[in-house]
Amino acid sequence: MEESDVEQVTLALLDSANDKDPVVREQVRKSILTLGKQQPNKVLSMCQDYLVKHPKLVIGHRVVILQTIELIVKTKIDDISYPKIKSIISLASDEMTRSKDVVPDWQQAASNILVAVGNKYINDIMEEILSKFQPGILPHFFVVQTLASLSESNVYGMVPFLNAILGTMLPMLGMAKQDNMKWVFSSALSHFSESILEYLANLDKAPDPTVRKDTFSSDIYAAYDILYCSWLQSRESKLRLTVAEAVGSMSHLMAHDKLEEQLPKLIPTILSLYKKNTEHYVISKSLCQVLDASVNMGSRVLETQIDSLLTSLNQQVCAPVDYSNPLTVKNHNEVLRCFSILANTFPDRLVMFVLQKLENSNERIRMGSLAVLRHLINSSTSIMETKKLLILASIRQPLADHSNKVKKRVVQVISAMAHHGYLELEGGDLLVKFIIQHCALPDTYYRPGQRPSDPEEVTNEALRSMCDNTLHLFTTTVGRLTDVLWPMLLYYLTPGQYSNATTPLCKSLTLLGTKKRASQEPNFNIDFNEQVNLPSPHILMVRLLVNGSFPFRSRGHGAPSLSLLNVISPNIHPNAETLWEKEIPALLSYLEESTPETLDNKKWEESLLQFLAKSLVAIADDKWSCQLAIEATRYLSTYNQSLEEKGFLYRCVGVTLQQCSNKEVVQKQLQEILISARHNDAMERAGVAMGIGLCASSHLDATLAKLDDFGKSDAFKKASGIFSLLKDKNDLDVEKMKSTLILCYGYVALHAPEDQILSRIDSDILRSISKHFNTKDLTMKLSLIQSVGLIAKAISTVVRNQGYMFVRKQELMGVMMDFIKAEPTDAMRTPVRHLVMTTCANLINLEPALTENENFDMLRTCLNGVYGLPPVNTPDKDRGKDEEALEPQQREALYKDTFNALQELLRNILVRDLSPDGLQSVFKHIEEWLSSGQDHERERAMNTTAHILEFYFNNLHVKNMVTFHNLGSLLGRLAPRCTDPNPLVRRAAIDCIYTLLYIQLRYEGFSLDYKDDSVERLITLRESMDNPDHSVLYKTCSELAKIISKRLPQQQLNTLIFMLFEGLVDSQSNCSRASSVLLNTLLKHRGAGLQDLVSEMLEVLHIRLQMISEDQVKVSVAQSILILATQHLQTVINTLISFPLPFDSWSCEMWIALGADSKLASQIMEMLMEKLNIMVPYVDKKESMMRGGLTKVATSHPLAMTCALKEMMLNGQSQDAVVSLFPQLFSSLLVRLGSSLGVTLPKDINSFGTNRKSPTKLAAGFDVCGVAVEALRILLARAQLDHVVKPLDQEGAWDKMKDPQQHIPGVTLLARAMAKHAGPRLPAIVECLCPCLNNIYECQRVTITAFFSELLNHHVVTELMMMDVLMNNMMERISDPCCTVRMLAVRGLGNIAVGSPEKVNKYAKELLAAMSSGMEEKDDPGKRITLEAMSGLSKVLLYLDKKNVQLLVVYIFMKIKPFLESENDEIRCASIMLLGNLSKFGSGEPVFKDQIHNVLVSLLLHLSDPNLQVVKACKYAMRVCAPVVGSELITTMFQNHLHEDKSLHYGEFINDLTKYIIQDFPGMLNFYHITVIQFFKSNWAEVRAGAAMFIGFLLGNLPEELFSHINMGSVTKGLVMLLQDPDPVVRVKAAEAMGHFH
Repeated sequence: MEESDVEQVTLALLDSANDKDPVVREQVRKSILTLGKQQPNKVLSMCQDYLVKHPKLVIGHRVVILQTIELIVKTKIDDISYPKIKSIISLASDEMTRSKDVVPDWQQAASNILVAVGNKYINDIMEEILSKFQPGILPHFFVVQTLASLSESNVYGMVPFLNAILGTMLPMLGMAKQDNMKWVFSSALSHFSESILEYLANLDKAPDPTVRKDTFSSDIYAAYDILYCSWLQSRESKLRLTVAEAVGSMSHLMAHDKLEEQLPKLIPTILSLYKKNTEHYVISKSLCQVLDASVNMGSRVLETQIDSLLTSLNQQVCAPVDYSNPLTVKNHNEVLRCFSILANTFPDRLVMFVLQKLENSNERIRMGSLAVLRHLINSSTSIMETKKLLILASIRQPLADHSNKVKKRVVQVISAMAHHGYLELEGGDLLVKFIIQHCALPDTYYRPGQRPSDPEEVTNEALRSMCDNTLHLFTTTVGRLTDVLWPMLLYYLTPGQYSNATTPLCKSLTLLGTKKRASQEPNFNIDFNEQVNLPSPHILMVRLLVNGSFPFRSRGHGAPSLSLLNVISPNIHPNAETLWEKEIPALLSYLEESTPETLDNKKWEESLLQFLAKSLVAIADDKWSCQLAIEATRYLSTYNQSLEEKGFLYRCVGVTLQQCSNKEVVQKQLQEILISARHNDAMERAGVAMGIGLCASSHLDATLAKLDDFGKSDAFKKASGIFSLLKDKNDLDVEKMKSTLILCYGYVALHAPEDQILSRIDSDILRSISKHFNTKDLTMKLSLIQSVGLIAKAISTVVRNQGYMFVRKQELMGVMMDFIKAEPTDAMRTPVRHLVMTTCANLINLEPALTENENFDMLRTCLNGVYGLPPVNTPDKDRGKDEEALEPQQREALYKDTFNALQELLRNILVRDLSPDGLQSVFKHIEEWLSSGQDHERERAMNTTAHILEFYFNNLHVKNMVTFHNLGSLLGRLAPRCTDPNPLVRRAAIDCIYTLLYIQLRYEGFSLDYKDDSVERLITLRESMDNPDHSVLYKTCSELAKIISKRLPQQQLNTLIFMLFEGLVDSQSNCSRASSVLLNTLLKHRGAGLQDLVSEMLEVLHIRLQMISEDQVKVSVAQSILILATQHLQTVINTLISFPLPFDSWSCEMWIALGADSKLASQIMEMLMEKLNIMVPYVDKKESMMRGGLTKVATSHPLAMTCALKEMMLNGQSQDAVVSLFPQLFSSLLVRLGSSLGVTLPKDINSFGTNRKSPTKLAAGFDVCGVAVEALRILLARAQLDHVVKPLDQEGAWDKMKDPQQHIPGVTLLARAMAKHAGPRLPAIVECLCPCLNNIYECQRVTITAFFSELLNHHVVTELMMMDVLMNNMMERISDPCCTVRMLAVRGLGNIAVGSPEKVNKYAKELLAAMSSGMEEKDDPGKRITLEAMSGLSKVLLYLDKKNVQLLVVYIFMKIKPFLESENDEIRCASIMLLGNLSKFGSGEPVFKDQIHNVLVSLLLHLSDPNLQVVKACKYAMRVCAPVVGSELITTMFQNHLHEDKSLHYGEFINDLTKYIIQDFPGMLNFYHITVIQFFKSNWAEVRAGAAMFIGFLLGNLPEELFSHINMGSVTKGLVMLLQDPDPVVRVKAAEAMGHFH
């Protein structure tokens, strides 16, 4: 390659080095660098020349070139000639200093060149630079900067020069007046000092090992003097910081005596900088260096500075650290290093200083001091060793700090202390206590809407989590702490204030205990007498067991507490060990499977109580059990804030007392419990009662005696004496104590031994509670009701087998009823109703039975007291001032409990008289509520009815045939409810009827498991009840009626009918049904004679329909219309067709009704189609008098008929008619669709027909074409062609068919779906459509041709023998006057190759002729026919025999070629595909091979075409043409890499291809590169970029000897032009190509 070409290219690149696009700039730089690496001297010369020739070049441009020079020098310094090095040095030096002003980017770039050269040629560089660094003359800023950079990049080369440089520089310092010069000198001194120190530290590797520190000391001191005395006082903060940095580095090089002398001034000066600068890191770093130098030389003066140093360092260490800003983190670390340095010299002073600061009132100072303390503990271990006790004493102050931020630092310090052996010392336990206190922190409380604004905020949660982790670390990683923590941690388990720390405590104790127990350490066994601070084993057991009762509280303390209990079992009692090893893991695994939501609390507490009982049996130590009872009772008061846990503990005490045989202890504990209980609290009262009840199971008499004593004791007298007038409201009031006592009796009865209870009921228990029956106090009432219920339950359990008469039953029932009657009727605020009904349900079971009146009164009271309540979600407005509102969940639970209690009561009543009469006696109270106007009342009554009927059925034992005499009346009440507006009532009604009919079957003698088919159908009917659609409900009713009539005995039917007459006046829709049924019956019998009234009747029905809201009734009206049509068809059609358009929903319903009878529907459809096919579809009207142009306006009748067909087909029952007429309907609607396209509605749409009212307002969305499309869609769906409809829906075909622009693709989709999924239907459709191809309406011909054209795409045409018919039609259409029809005909002919390839050669002559003429079509706007002809020919060529094409190949090729660069993407794509398909016919023809090479470049470059389809076409064409190219390498490459779906690495591909072209076609290189250069002017940027790449790779791969084939002039000229291209992508590729010149 000629020199001039490389030069020209380099020059062009240099010109573009400042391109506005950053990607181009980068590529230009890379290319110059590439060229520079190949010919460094040449390219460097050009860069130099360029800079010299263009002295006025903009700075940015100069900088890029200088940066390029630097990179070439850096990478190729060994290949650059020495003279060139010298000239570069002088150029860079000149560029750097040409401008006296500082121009940073430019001069820095030049300086960087000098530094790069200096890494090898330091002497030459120094010679040049020192020439500009003359004594007595202030040098250029960048001269000094360069010296500084060199000292950093080439330490060994520069240090030998530094002595001389410093000598020259010192006098200059005084001359520097401007801040920037002072800055650069300071920076240089800083770098020089660092270099000297590095040199001295590595003398063994240094070139001159004789260099010593004192060589520089005097110069450095002299420089220091100026920097310190004058520059450090500058106002410019950037300068001050650099000076400080320099002083720090220089301090190590100063003579010791000088440094010592300066320290008293230097340190205060550095410290004063903190105030003047916001950036502190540099100052701290400098200070650290100065301190390090001072300490290393053993300074004595330093001590005088210690106070000010500590003060300033303390301020720094207390500054907040922003972890997102690395400099503040670095500063913090430097300050801590300063503290470490000082600690080594002044340990006592430092530690005292830090510890004093711990007491400071400022939070920040306390935090900072703790940070230093932690750092010293971790870093200066030896110094701190003697200070341990002092630190332990001092840390007590921060332990009491209130700030969480300080506490966080304290925890970090404690953690450090733990690892360094502080915690074993005296006072270490306080630190452990601190950690545990903070494991027990509650969650942080925020007021609503308030969140922390302080980013350093430490929440309670964060601090607690930190302490949890610390405690865990103590336990697992600090081995020496084991004996400090064990058993001390046990102490923290029992006091309430540590309850939130239970989980981490238990986990740690479990780890410690397990370890000690496994290794059998003697101190695992705890001597509780010696360890007086620890809780007793009894209290430990109680505490851990109660923790277990609510396992998910206090951060899930249940499982850890039980695990710990298991581990310490030998310490609790040796006998417990074996049992607990078995029981506790089972409890734990149950817990593991539970969540707070799924745990059954009742069952869980029961299992814990059983565990306790088993444990006491296993321990078998009465004294120990008694002690447990005593301590547990004493421990009760610690749970005063957690009443649920306290309630559980009462039960534990009860279970323990069961096991105690010492009566005295039992009596004493019962007394203790009753006296100390807080009776004012309901939860506590229940707990006391349950505990005492449990005790009674072993000590009945003692318990009853103690209760009796308590009832007579002073406690009551005090409460009810004279003082009660003065007592405070919160004091214990006597009613609450009485309530406790009453409840105790109930639980004693429940738990007492069965053989002893009956004798005690009257004499002891009822006697004690009955005196309180007339109380008005709610608490006592509730306790009484519960207690009576418990007594009744206890008796019924015992007396199942004994004839026990409970004489006080009536009295108790009366008391209960009074309680309910006293409740307010409009709200439920207390559980009185629920408890009374539960109690009554238990009482009813006892003898003697209630009288009929008593029963009646009880039922009425209970039902009225419950059904009349407002719905559960109604807010309670009328409560008293003192009464608290119930929470929604509480109210919901109360309602649920109350209704469950009512059902239990009714079951217990029914079971005593399980007969039709017994059922009626309950039902008569419920039935009046069934027709209530309130939804919730009907629902409640219905649910109760369903419940009692099911219970009746399940418990029925038919011994002899009984008449179910009230079946009719029950059904009559319930059947109308099957259409109730409330769905819950409907379902329940069906359930009731189902149960009633089965009860009837049982009475008829069928067995219990007999299933009756007709009754079972109710199950499916019930499902339809969920559907509120009235037609479904109506149908269900009629089904229901059939089922009932089938099963109902004759004598019951009359009752039912009478009851249903009543039901007709029900406020629901049932009444309107009757009239509709009557109407239809009459029409059936008498309709034939109503000829003259038909029209009027339809009008009236139309008006009536508008008023009916009931779907069932509408269905009956539809029935009426159908009946009329069977009798008077023509009149009905004429009347309905003339209804106003668009049909309103009622007209539509009337048409839909006509589809219900298949035979009738066929007749109507045939009549409508016959008219549709002969009537004019639209008329052309002038748009206006002013404007020309015609508009197509629809004619009304065909439009109405299309609407009518559409509506009729909506009726599912029209299916048979639709299927039988499908071909005719499809053809009619398709033709109608064609003639509706772009047609507008007439303004006077309803002008035809008679007796019309004013025309209705046109409905939105009503358009002529839309009606036809919708009708077509409904037709397909109705003909069960869902698999045709589905793809059409998914592809949006319906909207396309309506859109004049998208109509043809829409019809194509329709034809495709029909061909794929409804083939057998097509011959009849084609037969119907063929005559229409000669219609005068162009739009109809277009639609049909589009349909036929797509059919030819599918083989079904051949299979069903339609090919000839369609082929002939297409050939005729080729000469249609309409060019769209012609285009579609060409498309259809091309499609034959896809649909029926075996027919292609049969029609070869016609097809080729049609395609050729298509490619030459003159009247072809948009080249649509051409495009179809090329696409079609592509398809056809795949199947044509060679003989049919051979002669035409080159002719077709020549025709295609102009289209390859067409602007139209589709034509470009089609022509490339066609070219590929032609290739197989040309193989072996030399002429054809030339043609392929002719177009190969075009294909290659269009591989990066912006259109993806064109890219795919190129890949295909190149792959199939590959064998013709004549190169095995290229063929293999094309076939391996050019796959349509795979991505292609275009650059690599072109690179490889150029290699193969050079190898296999060297003779064609000239042709190729000339062809490619022509594409430099292509319209597509991608193609231009590809062409540049091709040329680049071609040149890159071309061996020297073949360069003669290339016209380098054209190439260079072309690339230089592309480097100016408007598109940056092209410029990048041009620049890249230039990098391949060599």
